[in-house]
Amino acid sequence: MKILELLQEEGSARVADLSNAFQVSQPTVRQDLERLEREGYIIRDHGGAFLRSVSQQVRSLSLQHMDNHEKKVRIGRRAVEEISDGDRIILDSGSTTTEIAKQLHALSNLTVITNALNIALIVGAEYAFDLLVTGGEFKAPTLSLTGEKAAIFFQNVHVDKLFLATGGISSSFELTYPGLSDLPVKQAMIEAASRKYLVADSTKIGKTSFASLGSLSLVDCVITDSGISADMIKRINDLGVSVVLAE
Repeated sequence: MKILELLQEEGSARVADLSNAFQVSQPTVRQDLERLEREGYIIRDHGGAFLRSVSQQVRSLSLQHMDNHEKKVRIGRRAVEEISDGDRIILDSGSTTTEIAKQLHALSNLTVITNALNIALIVGAEYAFDLLVTGGEFKAPTLSLTGEKAAIFFQNVHVDKLFLATGGISSSFELTYPGLSDLPVKQAMIEAASRKYLVADSTKIGKTSFASLGSLSLVDCVITDSGISADMIKRINDLGVSVVLAE
């Protein structure tokens, strides 16, 4: 399941890379890939595998992770309340940040920077916005640009607000992600922003993915839904991070 989670984030991977990432032998990885292929999730090819749904997703500009959609819509609506006319913002790639992009139309004179091609198409339809898109390697499941070249884009960039996505918030309050390639991009985004918001539905809390970006305290505020417990809000507040609930 961890291999599948990584492929759902990255789109494809080679056997050797999966072996190194999970510290298991290549024959073990091949057995796991054979099972995932039998179950219809992936297609094996040339020493690796790719997600079966990739081609259809890219052609339809649909995202892999669309669960908890109503929660994400509410979080996106609440996040827009934190944005003012004239702000310079970064929208990270992801399904929740996509909901923010869909609801920016009431604002004006925004400068929006994103590494997500689907978000770029949404924001680009608004003539009153200035849009900048990073370079980088294309990652099909998230319709995003990633890697070191995407991270370099943010050097000498300063914005008012960042809206960051995450794969999960671990029990030790680390921001975790299914793959490694996004980590330098997200770190560069954080360094470029004055105020940093994490947008994550409550099902992400307590979830641990493969790679860690660092402590939740890297952000200033978490915007989430009412599924979060009062005890968890207090524990996040104790890290110096505020919590905003999307009703």
